[in-house]
Amino acid sequence: MKAEDTLVTNLLEGAKQFIVPIFQRDYSWGTKHCQQLWKDVIRVGSDPTIKGHFLGSVVYVAAEDNTATITRWLLIDGQQRMTTLTLLLIALRDRMAELQGSATSGDEESTPDELDDYYLRNRHGKGDRRHKLHLRRADHDTLISLLDGKGLPESPSERIRENFSFLRDLVAQVDVQTVYNGIKKLVVVDVSLTRGQDDPQMIFESLNSTGVDLTQADLIRNFVLMRLDESSQTQLYEEHWQPIEQSFGRRYRTDFDKFVKDFLTLQMRPGSPLKAAEIYYEFRSYFSRTVDKRGVDGILSDLRRFGAYYTGFSLGQEKHAALREAFSRLRSLVEVASPVVMTLYDYHDRAKTLTTAEFVEAVELLESFVFRRSVCDMQTRSLGQIFAGLAYRITEAQPLLSLKVALYRQGKKRRFPTDAEFREALETRDVYDMRTCFYLLDRIENFSKERIDTSNFTIEHVMPQNEDLRPEWRAMLGADWKKVQEVWLHRLGNLTLTGYNSTYSDRPFVEKKTIAGGFNESPLRLNKPLREQSVWNAEAIEKRGKDLAEKALAVWRPLVVDPIAVKQRELEEHKALAAGFSVQTIEMDATARTLLDQLQPLVQALGEDVVELPNDRTVVYRVFDFFVEVIPRKQRLTLLLNLDFADCDDPTGKSRDATEFAFIIGATESGGVLYSIDSADDLTGALAVARQAYERITE
Repeated sequence: MKAEDTLVTNLLEGAKQFIVPIFQRDYSWGTKHCQQLWKDVIRVGSDPTIKGHFLGSVVYVAAEDNTATITRWLLIDGQQRMTTLTLLLIALRDRMAELQGSATSGDEESTPDELDDYYLRNRHGKGDRRHKLHLRRADHDTLISLLDGKGLPESPSERIRENFSFLRDLVAQVDVQTVYNGIKKLVVVDVSLTRGQDDPQMIFESLNSTGVDLTQADLIRNFVLMRLDESSQTQLYEEHWQPIEQSFGRRYRTDFDKFVKDFLTLQMRPGSPLKAAEIYYEFRSYFSRTVDKRGVDGILSDLRRFGAYYTGFSLGQEKHAALREAFSRLRSLVEVASPVVMTLYDYHDRAKTLTTAEFVEAVELLESFVFRRSVCDMQTRSLGQIFAGLAYRITEAQPLLSLKVALYRQGKKRRFPTDAEFREALETRDVYDMRTCFYLLDRIENFSKERIDTSNFTIEHVMPQNEDLRPEWRAMLGADWKKVQEVWLHRLGNLTLTGYNSTYSDRPFVEKKTIAGGFNESPLRLNKPLREQSVWNAEAIEKRGKDLAEKALAVWRPLVVDPIAVKQRELEEHKALAAGFSVQTIEMDATARTLLDQLQPLVQALGEDVVELPNDRTVVYRVFDFFVEVIPRKQRLTLLLNLDFADCDDPTGKSRDATEFAFIIGATESGGVLYSIDSADDLTGALAVARQAYERITE
């Protein structure tokens, strides 16, 4: 690497071309950055005592062997400065051309041809080597049109067009020689890298600390593509990265970082949530561990595929109507669901093990899980970790079933609320205070093939909120009207949707029904019971609340999962854990070891489905569930059996009620019966009890 201070004009002079790599972000400086550059140029150009002004660094590396007449350099850092300076030079050149031959032409030494030959074009360059700066995409086409004095392309770069217009207007207001003098005093750190030796990405990261901050996505793109040759960069960018950028559209700079965070969450399965500011460094670690196996092409292919899943869900780009609607409802409830949805997408799109109907069912199940927990006022702060954990437990072979099993096995604090809990919460809580109140009413209303657009509707309290109720309401509610209003005002039964909220106001119930646009004319199914009511009091509100809660049970369905599937999943997990242990490595004395060696084949012979699962201190025997755990003791064995003591038939009388003990030392399972094997004579009785436990769980 060679680094030295140099005038920017010296950097541009000579037969050379700076190429912005295809993967670099587009030109992004705004007029505020141009204004700052302009102020610096005018300041140093107007003051002969100022020797120079530091503009920043320009980092580049040879794009080829550079044996050609016009050398080409890949611009690693400095695109924003070099592009803006080029726009200023074009504006200055054009202004000089306008002034040539006029009385205000200024110093004859400064000519438009001089600027063009020294800093903008390569006089002897042909084809795409004619210009000293080569940008990408719309930026390049727009810049070339300005350099060549032609009309702008059909779809110009707005940044290039806007900034050139801004600089052109500024140049027209001052002496051109002052501007030229200022440009000739600009100094940069000229950093020339040695091809094949220096690491462009490392230097780029250390120098890129000014100007418009790069997003994590920018850093990732540069990291992946910068180390490759130009042809590989172009191929991989056009094949993978450009389609990703296009799919995100205007949301690329705001949402792509979020996507990469979720993508890495699935790939790396971190123990704690990834931090947004560290996504780039996490990606570098993931890339380093994966590139030998997947290759750069494979990693970018995965990013493109999962990027399509993310935009399908998070940005509403899914084409299938039922899926798109299900996604929209889930997004309205939770912002951190994309890891689990992307996993489902993968099995639907790539593996083909999840049908579209099953995909919709899975998303609606997640919607029900989140909404039921919200209504039941269960903790929702850790939903990000919950959804990531669910994603890890979804299997490719059975995505929907494994999701249901995972939801079932969440544990008490993360469990799926039951119908009874959901119904009670809907009937008794103040629903109006919920963030999702409108969603609740709208979803109940439109849980039908005949949908009604409620986007212009608002929530209406049938019994008004006005604390000073009209006499008609007081009479209808009874002597305790204040108490009735306090208790039932915000309950589900008293809420509906209407487009006439201001018209209804606090009118009497009869008027709310009969006025133009009143409940009697409402097309909403929610309002049908109101049309049929002559009195609106506590009893009527309670009944309607119960009816709506019953409908809600059909909208947000409960979790229904085959218990056998749950046990099978538990067994698979136990097998995975047991794979790291061996019965032979469990510490025990010689007597206990002899007894265990005799007991082992007897228990395993109870059925072909018996699975032996050792851990560090005991041996558990399971089918779908455990039926006996063998715990070595001093010169004996203790059996813990999955059997109610009251149901245990033991002629030997050696069985004991395990529930009488606060805990069983050494046990990893919970059972109801204890049996002690003190000698080989106890094996027959122990086996008889073990058989009862086995038969109980296999009935």
